[in-house]
Amino acid sequence: MIIAAGLAVLAGCAKNEKEYDATGTFEATEVTVAAEQNGILTKFDVTEGDEVALGQEVGLIDTTQIWLKIQQADATKDVYQSQKPNMEAQIAATRQQLQKAKQDQQRYKELVDDGAAPRKMLDDANNQVQVLQKQLDAQISTLNTSTNTLNKQMAATDVQVSLLQDQLRKCHISAPIKGIVLEQYAEKGEFASVGKPLFKIADTEKMFIRAYVTSAQLQNIRIGQKAKVFADYGKGQKKEYEGTVSWISSRAEFTPKTILTDDERADLVYALKVAIKNDGYVKIGMYGEVKIEN
Repeated sequence: MIIAAGLAVLAGCAKNEKEYDATGTFEATEVTVAAEQNGILTKFDVTEGDEVALGQEVGLIDTTQIWLKIQQADATKDVYQSQKPNMEAQIAATRQQLQKAKQDQQRYKELVDDGAAPRKMLDDANNQVQVLQKQLDAQISTLNTSTNTLNKQMAATDVQVSLLQDQLRKCHISAPIKGIVLEQYAEKGEFASVGKPLFKIADTEKMFIRAYVTSAQLQNIRIGQKAKVFADYGKGQKKEYEGTVSWISSRAEFTPKTILTDDERADLVYALKVAIKNDGYVKIGMYGEVKIEN
């Protein structure tokens, strides 16, 4: 009788022991894609439930106006390029005059040294060389200033083209992550404005369960720790997944009414996330259980 009573007590304790440490719901990384340009949606191939790849283009905002502005900027740059002066051609005449003046200067110097010409002729030759040299320097300075100004205008045009090309790129709507389209907020032919949500996508391949534990449980849990995760399909049907603790909240919060903990008297709990690799059966919002491995 004593042995039978002991076995009954042990059976009762085993029955009361929970098979999990925490419960919660499954979540996924969700991204809401919004329009980055204003215009008509000329293309929008998105339907709820579609699976899209990373970087896949799913829509296009009208690019006509931006494309025309790029053509205009390119034409403006060509105009600036055509206005750049040919420095060598414009200073060639002055340079030739200066060269001849220097030859005369040397000839008069020799004549003066030999006493065959008056000093004034050499002074006039020296003065002519100085005047022509100053004219040449002034021409070169003016032409350099004009060239630098046109180069800066061309650089400004290049920046404008880069900005327009960036706007053109933003007209192409693509998926920022690989996943499933959860919601669709727009239709082809609608006018999209900057910031308007177009669709929501979720990475359902790498999911996680958000569960809650008490401070007593928290002392035995660390990031990177392995865990067993059970997806609850209802009526006792469950599926097991290998999980890893990927995040633990650093702040306590009041116990959510929709979750259970080992200590139901606890007022404060800590949230944690256990990441799993989804095989397609786990859905967002589905309930699950977590068993932390020691």
